[in-house]
Amino acid sequence: MVNQTLLDQELAAAVKASNDGNDGKARVCARRAVALVAEGWLGGLREPLWSGDAMEHLRQIQRQPSFPLPVRQAAERLSTPVPRRDAAPFTTEPLADARVIIEYFTAGTRER
Repeated sequence: MVNQTLLDQELAAAVKASNDGNDGKARVCARRAVALVAEGWLGGLREPLWSGDAMEHLRQIQRQPSFPLPVRQAAERLSTPVPRRDAAPFTTEPLADARVIIEYFTAGTRER
C-alpha cells in the first residue's frame, strides 16, 4: 500500500522545484515518488522481486521485461545521471516520466 500523503508531498515538491528552476531537486523528488509506489507494489507480491533505494527501484524497473516499454524507458531516462545526459537517454521532464511509472503501478497491474 502506498503512503498517499508522502507520494503527494514528493510530487508537489517535484512540481515546486521544477517551477523554481531547480531541475536536480525535481529529479530527486520524482525518483523518490517512483520508489514509494514501487515499494507499495512490491509489498503486494508474495515474494518481492527486489528492494533498495530510489535508484535501485529505477534500475530494476528498466530491467523487467514484463513491464511495458514506455515504463522501462521512463525509468531509464529518470535514472540517467546528469553528467551522462549527453551520452544516454535523459529526461528533461522528470515529473512526466515519474507519472508514467506511477500510473502503471497504481493501475492495478499485477504483472510479475
